[in-house]
Amino acid sequence: LQNTSDSPVAVETLDDVPEHVLRGLPEDVRLFPSAVDKSRLGVWATKSILKGKKFGPFVGDKKKRSQV
Repeated sequence: LQNTSDSPVAVETLDDVPEHVLRGLPEDVRLFPSAVDKSRLGVWATKSILKGKKFGPFVGDKKKRSQV
């Protein structure tokens, strides 16, 4: 879908991310512009993450796959 409104799209930046979120990122995970929505940040791995690797704690609302 294209944005047909005349209003500019707000772009999420690292300045918008609370400090505790940045501190809580696993070692090889970074925030960069999303591959899905360039106006948002996405979570990117800087190296392969082994299947089954666990990290946390999770903070926030859990979403169903159909909601994201």
